[in-house]
Amino acid sequence: MKNPKEQPLHTRREFLRTSVLGGALASTVPLFLEKTFLCLDTMAAATTGQITTGKDGTILVLLQLAGGNDGLNTLVPFGDDAYYKARPRIALPKRDILSISDYVGLHPKLTGLHTLYVEGNLGMIQGVGYPNPNRSHFRSTEIWQTACDSEKNESEGWLGRYFDNCCKGADPSMVGIAVAGQTPQAFASPNPKGIAFSNPQQFRYMSEAANDPAAADKLMREMNQPGGAEPSSLTENAGGSIGMLSGPADNDGSTVEFLQRTALGAQMSSDKILEITRKTKSSVNYPTSQLGNSLNLVSRLIAGGLPTRVYYVSQGGFDTHANQLPAHERLMTDMNAAISAFVADLKAQGNFNRVLMLSFSEFGRRVSENASGGTDHGAAAPLFVLGGAVKPGLYGKYPSLTDLHDGDLKFNTDFRSVYATALENWLGAPSEMVLGKKYPLLPFI
Repeated sequence: MKNPKEQPLHTRREFLRTSVLGGALASTVPLFLEKTFLCLDTMAAATTGQITTGKDGTILVLLQLAGGNDGLNTLVPFGDDAYYKARPRIALPKRDILSISDYVGLHPKLTGLHTLYVEGNLGMIQGVGYPNPNRSHFRSTEIWQTACDSEKNESEGWLGRYFDNCCKGADPSMVGIAVAGQTPQAFASPNPKGIAFSNPQQFRYMSEAANDPAAADKLMREMNQPGGAEPSSLTENAGGSIGMLSGPADNDGSTVEFLQRTALGAQMSSDKILEITRKTKSSVNYPTSQLGNSLNLVSRLIAGGLPTRVYYVSQGGFDTHANQLPAHERLMTDMNAAISAFVADLKAQGNFNRVLMLSFSEFGRRVSENASGGTDHGAAAPLFVLGGAVKPGLYGKYPSLTDLHDGDLKFNTDFRSVYATALENWLGAPSEMVLGKKYPLLPFI
């Protein structure tokens, strides 16, 4: 599938016709709102990004595997004796691994992902990382979410920069939604546009709180707490480790100002989100887990025509320092079930070709197992990309299991090349503007 090329909006009429907010009000818009639309239209025309109708635009879904997923037991180098020597207790039996080549294969519980590979819809990028890796959960997550160099500190998220540079004039929920208790740092920017909620009801009264500071503060606190039908689901996989690492909900510190400048759009989009979630139902059964619930909500919003460009979901519990085998098996089982249901749902909707899912974890695990039957913080790890437009296969070279840096795998693919490819070839955005410099593109789309 070719990436749809969207044209800039040049007229007020076109802007009104192609936006949810404008479409809802075009026939009765008063003068002061007309001036607002004209202003937004000017902003939209001046940017490289465009507002889509929700019917044919491409969609990026980010899946964060929080805690540091063990890449060696996910995309398993079963053809290397060094794998079994380094992990006498936790190495996966060669006979159980779902073969991709005569060297690597998938964890036995990733049957749905293996089927996606066979059908031509899964890419596996090997040895993804960055120079001078950091083994701190929070620092490494910050590096992945801001796309900054390891020796630099950056507060703005890479998706926040995409929103600011390429989605000007759009309502917050029309560009990015994180199904989470907090806004991920990847969304952070001087002009916040992406929103976060674990329950659509949390977003409902945003505009009504805009002129009431106390109500606004209360609302934002509520929106940053776990919610939904199963309140414990956001942390059910924690297992004594971190769940989702997030950034500030509004990094300029002005909650009321943010609510006021997005009040009308928030009201319209919250109404739209609630309408969609009430009317749309998934055609498949999802697992009753955090990730299953999150992807179920995303699929319903896509089915309902919400023109959101980026969705962000997470699965926690990957900090497997002890007794790793059963814990990691449960995580792989849950991830496989949730993604399989999501893919089946998108196919039933006819939307599978519009969606690119990209997984990431803040780091992999060390090559050698530890004394507790687990693995400690490492560096490079594999990354999955899947969707109807993905070119299947293995990308990059699997890092050596013997030529290590302080016990860690050496990366050979910078994660920002993956971001750049998604920006350029999927979202149609100038990656250099977002990431600060050019990175080599990968051929997975």
